[in-house]
Amino acid sequence: MDASGYVTLSRQTGLLSQMDAIANNIANASTNGFKREGTIFAEFIASGGDGPSLSMGFANTRAVDLQQAPVSATGGALDFAIEGSGFFLVQTPQGQALTRAGSFTPGADGTLQTADGNPVLDASGAPIALPPIAKNIGLAADGTLSADGAPLAKLGLWAPTDPLSLTHQQGTIFTATAYQPAEGGSILQGHLEDSNVDAVSEVAKMISVQRAYELGQSFLDREDDRTRAVIQTLGR
Repeated sequence: MDASGYVTLSRQTGLLSQMDAIANNIANASTNGFKREGTIFAEFIASGGDGPSLSMGFANTRAVDLQQAPVSATGGALDFAIEGSGFFLVQTPQGQALTRAGSFTPGADGTLQTADGNPVLDASGAPIALPPIAKNIGLAADGTLSADGAPLAKLGLWAPTDPLSLTHQQGTIFTATAYQPAEGGSILQGHLEDSNVDAVSEVAKMISVQRAYELGQSFLDREDDRTRAVIQTLGR
């Protein structure tokens, strides 16, 4: 394969990665707390000596869009939405992680858990235990959870110490190298944050990427035909 083929192939690989990200965004357009992802393209330029340089594109990184999504009222006592910056801190089998999906439930052991069964951690990084006979769960302005008027724990907001280390793992779970208390955010009880995916915009992007991929594939097909014709001509 000549240089033009490698350049086009690198572009095709990047477009496939972008298509995967767009498809995942569309699939989670109605997932509470989901944050859309975009693909970051980088360019590698190699000197051609006395000839022209060679430029190849790569798309190995995805960027998380942390833009605030609309908040919907649910009335659920254990539904919490974050307005502004910050994440809920949860304990997963792989370690501590962050999420904006605030649809919580009592676990079998009485701890506050996410829909995936991950314990929710308080402002000190400890699990939150809910009394089994509690009838009314309340949330104060400072994030303090109470059961029938008795304080339980403070529901903290967290952020990655290094914002550039924030990585999307799966679903609505994010990880980072380290975490610290977040500032500037507030928690609403009885609400959930929607997905920040604009499905119409994502579909438009998908069509554009698909057309770009088809153009690249058409070029590769023509190059393959040209190479075959040269080989057949020289072999006569």
